[in-house]
Amino acid sequence: MRIGLIAPPWVPVPPTRYGGIEAIIDRLARGLVRAGHEVLLAAPANSTCPVPHVPGAEDAVEGAPVCSDVNTELRHVLMSYAAMADVDVIHDHTTAGPLLHRWDGSAPVVTTFHGPFDPKMAPIYRGYRGVSTIAISHHQASTAMGVKVTRIIHHGIDVADVPEGKGDGGYASFLGRMSPEKGPREAALVARAAGVPLKIAAKLREPAERQYFEAEVKPLLSSDIEYLGELGEHDKLALLGGSFALVNPIQWSEPFGLVMIEALATGTPVVATPRGSAPEIIDDGVTGYLRKDPERLAKALLDAADLDRAECRAVACQRFDSDAMVSNHVQLYADLLCSVTPSVQEATDRASGPKLTIGRGQALKRVRPSKTRTVPTNGGVARDSRLN
Repeated sequence: MRIGLIAPPWVPVPPTRYGGIEAIIDRLARGLVRAGHEVLLAAPANSTCPVPHVPGAEDAVEGAPVCSDVNTELRHVLMSYAAMADVDVIHDHTTAGPLLHRWDGSAPVVTTFHGPFDPKMAPIYRGYRGVSTIAISHHQASTAMGVKVTRIIHHGIDVADVPEGKGDGGYASFLGRMSPEKGPREAALVARAAGVPLKIAAKLREPAERQYFEAEVKPLLSSDIEYLGELGEHDKLALLGGSFALVNPIQWSEPFGLVMIEALATGTPVVATPRGSAPEIIDDGVTGYLRKDPERLAKALLDAADLDRAECRAVACQRFDSDAMVSNHVQLYADLLCSVTPSVQEATDRASGPKLTIGRGQALKRVRPSKTRTVPTNGGVARDSRLN
């Protein structure tokens, strides 16, 4: 297959520092090529993912705020779709793209919901028409607020490329954004209650992140509670691998939580709150602990040092390796090519009778409405929303 991948315009692919979405797009692109497919990537011009790129993109500014303005995203999306007339499937990871793709019916479009189905995002997601959709966890899909979900595909990581850590640094770690929903303040308080050193690495770019850091996290810093800044890939994995546990006291229903599988890949267990996708990722008492209140989190943090690090890495390999993620995407792309183009089916009149569609590379032809079918489950797939 020829697959077009559209990344957001804010962060290079792969990211030099913060950028979970971009890390996933990079792993997906590389994995698709390994599996024998052709990939065309629309991403910032300073991206280094080793696949063909759409020309004419702008550079992502290092350290700039993420999702800074709508005009940048719209320019990027329009340029990306215009360059993808010859691909078989378009996988769009932007927010605006699935709203605009209908002007070009050249290939079926799929998008991944990287964010939560909250009151801000759900109305946008409900505006998508003719687009197949991917949720990144079962919990995220369960909160879809009326938005149809085609598949559930967990994120993956190239476990073989992750150095196995010994967890002998004598500290716990926190990795994420400097924001209240990620819980860096709670992580510091848990570590202090447990009496263990904590190293915090977090994105700190947006004004709201800086305000939160100054008011809530900075006052807790000490010789034992240390803020390292925003780390690149090598330093991030070294931090995780050297820690005896990742403290991840999320304060929201996180759609996935990539940092948890990154920690497991290094062999580091995770101590987290049981919110969002955490129970899908962490096996309580095996690869970490899930606890609700700070006191029990502090005790669990101490107990995590005794968990089997080899088992943590094995679980990452068995359940979250990139090869499985890529295989599930390939199956979805193939299913799209074997069915009515979603954008056509959603855009046509719902009245019964013959409907018009233009397939890629085909003349206008008349087809009958397709019947609803159930697609293969692949371990967690909703009914095909394009055919409902």
